Amino acid sequence: MRIHDHLYGSFVLDPVLAELIQTKPVQRLKHIHQGGASYLVNPKWNVTRFEHSIGVMLLIRKLGGSLEEQIAGLLHDISHTAFSHVIDFVLDNEEQDFHDQIFEKTIQQSEIPSVLQKHGFDFFSIVPIEKWSLLEQPLPLLCADRIDYTLRDLSTYNMISLDDASEFVDKLRVIDKKICLETIEAAEWFVKAYYTEVIDFFLHPLNVYGYAMLTDILKTAMNKQVICFDDLLLDDSTVWNKLIGSKDHDISQKVKAISRDVINDEDHYDIHQKKKVRIIDPLVLVGNDQMKKATELSTKVTELNQHALEKSLKGTFVRVLNT
Repeated sequence: MRIHDHLYGSFVLDPVLAELIQTKPVQRLKHIHQGGASYLVNPKWNVTRFEHSIGVMLLIRKLGGSLEEQIAGLLHDISHTAFSHVIDFVLDNEEQDFHDQIFEKTIQQSEIPSVLQKHGFDFFSIVPIEKWSLLEQPLPLLCADRIDYTLRDLSTYNMISLDDASEFVDKLRVIDKKICLETIEAAEWFVKAYYTEVIDFFLHPLNVYGYAMLTDILKTAMNKQVICFDDLLLDDSTVWNKLIGSKDHDISQKVKAISRDVINDEDHYDIHQKKKVRIIDPLVLVGNDQMKKATELSTKVTELNQHALEKSLKGTFVRVLNT
């Protein structure tokens, strides 16, 4: 099976990856949007968890990761519910990690373990996925997951150029199982891009409004038993169509209200939302095999981090315009 990705190029996949991609749980991710509620308020914000999962898998391969780690990269988002991280707000889960809590159970109840076994792999050699150093690293370090969603969202939404994204990928190196960058300039570029993602996109007033409205809709629908928790294990369009088809007056009104114009207004706001604080400090190659934090080499990165921290702690203030 040959696959092409606009960020990383073309690859011939190992048979186990080709078969895993065709399984129902992985195919389901084609209908789970990366941005949760984002596509409901702006149809152009339409990157899916499937695209991202394929990208993470390919980036790990490009960085020299093992086949097992590529499998982990493909499967790492398999347990995301409909509307992705919106469920964390519905469940008042401050850690925003509900999908991690149900990850192993989701896979074990699927055909994935039998596919792995057929190709000579053991499910328990893949999990926990946190053990894979290219796939996952705690902030402020780089990892394939963090790199891919940043580059994929921003390049798709024309917030960075594809050429710049590809040039950045070429500057990635792996030293002592950690991803680092060849130059401080590449680190500065990515830090700026990353905060475009987490501040200008995640905390965009329209995005915040979409999250708040969809959270309210889902809570109301669950309380009124229009949908049940198991429905959230389906996909975005299935749940949304169920909400649209509801004859409940409150839900119908809330669904209609999700299409509104909003602005940022700290003085007269209807919604104030904070999201998880995300601060990045990439490792940079110094000499042949030594690494330093970008903040040790660049005041620009330090300033970007401080600004992002202040903005994240403040959150976004949204005023809904009367239309």
